[in-house]
Amino acid sequence: MGGQDEALFVCNLTDVAHKFVNWCTKMPRVRPFYAVKCNDDDNVIRLLARLGAGFDCASRAEINAVLKHGVTPDRIIFANPAKPASHIRHAAATNTRLMTFDSTVELEKIRQIYPDAQLVLRIRCDAKKAQCPLGDKFGCDPKVEAPLLLVNAKNLGMSVAGISFHVGSGCRDPPVYRKAIAQARELFDYARTLGYRMSLLDIGGGFPGDTGTDIGVIADVVNAALDDYFPEVGAEGGDFVEVIAEPGRYFVSSAYTIGVTVHSKNEHLESDGNVAHVKFFVNDGVYGSFNCILYDHQVVTPHVLARKAADEEAAATEAQPLVKCSIWGPSCDGLDKICDNLQLPNLAIGDAILFPNMGAYTIAIASPFNGFPIPKVLYFAQHDTCAIME
Repeated sequence: MGGQDEALFVCNLTDVAHKFVNWCTKMPRVRPFYAVKCNDDDNVIRLLARLGAGFDCASRAEINAVLKHGVTPDRIIFANPAKPASHIRHAAATNTRLMTFDSTVELEKIRQIYPDAQLVLRIRCDAKKAQCPLGDKFGCDPKVEAPLLLVNAKNLGMSVAGISFHVGSGCRDPPVYRKAIAQARELFDYARTLGYRMSLLDIGGGFPGDTGTDIGVIADVVNAALDDYFPEVGAEGGDFVEVIAEPGRYFVSSAYTIGVTVHSKNEHLESDGNVAHVKFFVNDGVYGSFNCILYDHQVVTPHVLARKAADEEAAATEAQPLVKCSIWGPSCDGLDKICDNLQLPNLAIGDAILFPNMGAYTIAIASPFNGFPIPKVLYFAQHDTCAIME
């Protein structure tokens, strides 16, 4: 892709399909509800819909993006604890009943607009280490606030289907899932004293998706905790509880690679004339697909794809020396830096750089700031994946 004027995404849809199979193998009791906010690519949604996934939607537009693929409303959870009234009305109009809440204000709002909704109480249980913590914004205290909210819901005549939590996106603290599941069990038991027979446990997101990562450790923790606190029907007299999760980056992170091209460069020299530092300017940046650096705390890794060395004979006979360098986006903003403190070959105009693991919270948030276009996506898949999507 050397010399291409615009950046380009490549998406491996078969990678997404393999992730689905891997999930079902490692956590067979937990049905994945894909977090659409992570990457609302139409082809990803279509594939996961065909595979049988559910969907975690946060807005009216996301609900519509899923419904148009023939997904029935019972495969959607409206997992936004603070919803605009118009979006709740849209959920009612589309019969999307399952939705979260974590406050009395939200509870009363839903009662006024959609009294037939099936509510899921979101509690707070934060991972010690997570790429994006969420507890500061969403989730009620499971010990103090949650019991009161269940009482309020009962007094208002609202149906509460279950409990949800989200330990934080990109969780690096697997034991926290056990803690959260245990807290949910306590609330299931308390709700029964109020007359509720809750039947849904939503264990949220936090599952890694980069190449080389694995959900095995988290799966082991989750499976053991479910066996202990939510045994299947017939085991230890357990009631039927459907368990779902909201994986986002797990499904799409490794499926996407972006290729950018060097369109400009600036060599800063030392007093002796040697190159001290090189700035490479490429055709996408933090206002586009690399917004994940600012908003998702992501560390991206460049891989040089092609070189247009001025001295081709030298390039063929000996390795090119590395230079200290940084990579910058195309906008006029000084904050538009992709990465710094690098050691790369002294790239030429037209050389290409690949960045893997770029499927999560990238293209879904990209903007055409300064008039630079959002990259297009080139898809590829194996025949069996294509057959699923037909």
